[in-house]
Amino acid sequence: MKNFSNRAAPLLAPLLAALLLSACAAPAFKQPDIAVPVAFKEAPQGAATGAVQTAADGTQWRQARAAEQQPRGEWWLAFNDPALNALVTEATRNNASLAGATARVKQARAIAGIAEADRVPQVGASAGAQRALSSPTQAGLPAGTPMSPHTGYTAKLTASYEVDLFGRVASNVSAAHGDAAAAEATYRSVLLALQADVAQTYFRLRATDAELETLARTVQTREENVKVNQRRFDLGDIGEFDLARAKTELSSTRAEAIGLQRQRATTEHALAVLLGKPAADFTAGASPLLDTALMPAIPAGLPSALLERRPDIAAAQRVMEASNARIGVARAAMFPALNIGASGGGVGGAFSDVFKISSRSWLLGALLSAPLIDGGRNKANVARSEAVLDESVAAYRQSVLVAFAEVEDNLAGLRILAGQAGQIEEAVLSARRSAELAQKLYSAGRSSYLELLDAQRNLAAVERAAVQLRGQRAVTTVALIRALGGGWGQAPV
Repeated sequence: MKNFSNRAAPLLAPLLAALLLSACAAPAFKQPDIAVPVAFKEAPQGAATGAVQTAADGTQWRQARAAEQQPRGEWWLAFNDPALNALVTEATRNNASLAGATARVKQARAIAGIAEADRVPQVGASAGAQRALSSPTQAGLPAGTPMSPHTGYTAKLTASYEVDLFGRVASNVSAAHGDAAAAEATYRSVLLALQADVAQTYFRLRATDAELETLARTVQTREENVKVNQRRFDLGDIGEFDLARAKTELSSTRAEAIGLQRQRATTEHALAVLLGKPAADFTAGASPLLDTALMPAIPAGLPSALLERRPDIAAAQRVMEASNARIGVARAAMFPALNIGASGGGVGGAFSDVFKISSRSWLLGALLSAPLIDGGRNKANVARSEAVLDESVAAYRQSVLVAFAEVEDNLAGLRILAGQAGQIEEAVLSARRSAELAQKLYSAGRSSYLELLDAQRNLAAVERAAVQLRGQRAVTTVALIRALGGGWGQAPV
C-alpha cells in the first residue's frame, strides 16, 4: 500500500494542481446568444448587403468589419454643407463632454498600467539616518545608568514579487484592459453622439429659419390684405368687419413669428453649448433649409453588422469581458497567495560605514498566506462577481435590442416622411392655386373676404407643414446614421 502511494503521488500532484487552477481561474468567456434578424424590416427591398453600396448622391457606404476599432469616417461630409463641416470640427475640438470622455479613457489606460505592474517584481531603494537615546531600562541596565545618544545610518535595496499561482494577477490585468477598452468604446459613442447632435441641431436651426421665412411671407400677405381692406373701407365698398378681421390675422401672424424667434434662440444656444462656447458668444446667421431632396440615401446594411458598428454595443461587450475576468480575481482570493521578498544593504554608525563589507545585511523570504475562516466573505464576493456578469450580459442584450429598434424607427421614419413629402408637395401646389383663384374672385367682388382668408390660411398652414417636414427628414437622416454607428465613406481594409 505504501509503495502504491509513493507511485501515485507524482501522478496525483499535477492533477490536483490543475483542479485548483481551474477552480479559481476566470471562466472562459461565452458570448451571449442574440437573436439577430436576417434583415431590417423597414429597410427597402434589396438594401441588406455587406458589400460597398452607392448612395443616391454618389457617395459609398461600406459595412464595417472589426468595427469598434475602426475610424467612423467623416459621414457629415455626405451632406455637402461647408457650414456643417466647420461646426462638427469645432465641436470635436472644444466640447466639454467629449473632453471628459477623453479623460476617462486616460484614467482607464492608467489603471490598466497599474494592474500590469503586478506582473513584474517591485524593486525599491531607501537610505536614512536616525539618532536616538534609549533609557537604561530598555538597554537592560540599572536605573540611573548614564546613556549616550547614538546615530545609525542605513541604505538598502528591497524587492518583492507575487507568484501568480491561481491567476489573480492575470485576471486583474484582463479586467483592467477590458475596462480600458470599454472606456475607449464609450468615447467613440460620445463622439458619434456629439457629431450627430451638432448636425441635428444645425438642421433644426435651418428648418426654423425656413419656417420664419414662410411666416414672413404670410405676414407680408396679411399686410397687403390690411392695406387693400383699409382702402376699400375708406371708399365704402366693405364694412368694418372685413377690415377688423384682416388686422386680427396680421397681428396673430406677427405674434406667431415672434414666438418662433424664441424657439430659434433656444436652438442656437443649444448649438453653442455643443460647440463649447458661451451662448452669448455665438450667433448663427439665418440659413433656411430650402430643400431636402439632396439628402444622402443611407443603406441600412445587415443587422449582424450593427453589432460591430455601434460603439455603445462594443462598450457593453468590453464590460462583459471585464466582469468575467473579475470572477477569476474573486475566486483567486479563496486560495493561497505566495509573496517572495528580498532586501539587502548596510547599517553603520557613520554613513561611510554603511557600504563596508562588515556592515552588510540581507534578508530573503517567502510568505504563503491563505484564508482559513472569513465568515463566507470570499464566497460572497465570488457570488457578487457572477451577479455583476449577469447584469452586464443583460445590459448587453438590452443595448442590442435598443440598437435594432433605433434603426427600425429611423428607417420607418424616413419611409413615412418620404411619403408625406410627396403628398405635402401636391398640397402646396393645390393650396397656392386655390389662394390665387380666391384672390381673383375677391378682387372681382365675386366672393367674400372670409373665403379669401380661408384659402390664404390653408396655404400658410400647408407651406409651414412642408417646411417642418424638411427639417424632420434632415434630422431623421442624421438619426439613422447615428443608429447605424456612423461610418459614412469607405472604411480602411
